[in-house]
Amino acid sequence: MKILHTGDLHLGRAFNGISLDQDHEAILHQILQVLVNQAVDVLIIAGDIFDRAAPPASAIRQFNDFLSRVSRETTAALVMIAGNHDSGDRVATMAVLSDGTRALVRGVVTAQDAPLVLRDDHGPVAFSALPFAHEYTARECFGEETIASPADVLAAQVAAARQALPPGIRWVITAHAFVAGGQGSESERSLARVGGIETVPCDVFDGAHYVALGHLHRSQRAGADHIRYAGAPLAFGFDEADSSKSMTLVTLDGTGATTVETIPFTPTRGIRVLKGRHAEVLLAPPSEDFIKVVLTDPHPIIDPMKPLRERFPNVCMLTYERDERVLEPRERTAQSLAGMDPLDVVGDFLEQVRGEPATEAERLVLSETLQALVNEEDAA
Repeated sequence: MKILHTGDLHLGRAFNGISLDQDHEAILHQILQVLVNQAVDVLIIAGDIFDRAAPPASAIRQFNDFLSRVSRETTAALVMIAGNHDSGDRVATMAVLSDGTRALVRGVVTAQDAPLVLRDDHGPVAFSALPFAHEYTARECFGEETIASPADVLAAQVAAARQALPPGIRWVITAHAFVAGGQGSESERSLARVGGIETVPCDVFDGAHYVALGHLHRSQRAGADHIRYAGAPLAFGFDEADSSKSMTLVTLDGTGATTVETIPFTPTRGIRVLKGRHAEVLLAPPSEDFIKVVLTDPHPIIDPMKPLRERFPNVCMLTYERDERVLEPRERTAQSLAGMDPLDVVGDFLEQVRGEPATEAERLVLSETLQALVNEEDAA
């Protein structure tokens, strides 16, 4: 059985105020192409379909059109859950008129989680869909007041799903969580309350043959080869400038063993960081990519963004290298400072802040200024 694992679409999102509608349209088209070309049996969307609970109408229309094309142009079944960015009730409405033999859509947590059972040449495969839920919602659903963390929520969901399984069946779980061992990025929203632990141990999924995860935006395994994140199809922060984006094609054999292939996305606009002096950056080839510029000029440039935007219309951010440098603290005791020449103390400070020592001319000005202060004090 062929399973295409995707997630974290975040439809309706903008990148630093710039709409991503066209970028998302290209991504959805690429997913559809893989479904057709690879004769995929099941499409999984592991949560965060939309970027917020009340998405813009354009994002809703875009996704509805995508689902309509999946239904018309492919034979793939659909397994889809709500993530922490979604409105669970909104996602749940998508299941009302869906074909129950071809689709499993879960927007809200339930204690009776009947799986979608599909068949291949080797027999049945059960798909359980476990939407994101906060602790208080899970307590009410399962009647268990001890649920106090995302790990407790998911453990209760998996236990309920396990009880609904036919014996000896191959099992695929879709969930939205931060599983221990995963690598996060700057664009993810915490799943736990302030001060809480949001990670979930991978052994909560014991018995599953494949676990299709959503939430983390980098494609990666989480604790085991069969527990994976497909990652977000687009980069949402400059910390992901060096990461490749992909969807995950999983082949499940008759024993439940999996073969995993990552199929890269081709975004219409990339994410890049350009570093150098202002004049040097302006010599780079024009680009529609989202760009962050890190200037190495020793002195501030007057209105640096205007010429940059003429060459790079989607330049989003500009900083100076000296402002991004993390200062390493230097411990000084009162005794060591007392024994230092005041000129060396000031010079040491300048070198730490700007990364280079004071020049001879600067040391001369500092020396004259310090001596003038000493003379004033003596005169007083």
